Amino acid sequence: MLPITVEALRASFVNASRREVTEMTVPDLDAVDWDGLTFLGWRDPKTPRRAYAVVPTLDGDLVGIVLRQAEVSPRSRAQCSWCQDVKLPNDVVFSSAKRSGPAGRKGDTVGTLVCQDFQCSRNVRRTPPPAYEGYDVEAARLQRMEDLQLRVAAFATEV
Repeated sequence: MLPITVEALRASFVNASRREVTEMTVPDLDAVDWDGLTFLGWRDPKTPRRAYAVVPTLDGDLVGIVLRQAEVSPRSRAQCSWCQDVKLPNDVVFSSAKRSGPAGRKGDTVGTLVCQDFQCSRNVRRTPPPAYEGYDVEAARLQRMEDLQLRVAAFATEV
């Protein structure tokens, strides 16, 4: 992912009010390892059930999404819909996002199971175990990274 500015980050949100965008807590963007990310995701320290994801779309635009975590406890046995890692070192939560535009104002939402603290980028970059003799683990790792980008961009498009 390419580095972004606070202004570009705030301008990218498609399902948030101006007030929500103004009041959101933005992470320290100078401390972010941009090369290790497929998308930027973080939890709001003021409101733990609120989270944000900024996703680069396939055509290069940024789409910011406000997510709300379900009130149910995290599940360690669930599979993240984004990274689809079967050996998750973290919990997975159900999060929903209101749709943008008139649909969102009417209350329409879309939901997904996602790593609780958005560890997806790190999960897909781990070298997978070889599935069989001659298995190209680096090609598999690159494919997992590409698949994550496609799934996250598809979710952003749904919003």
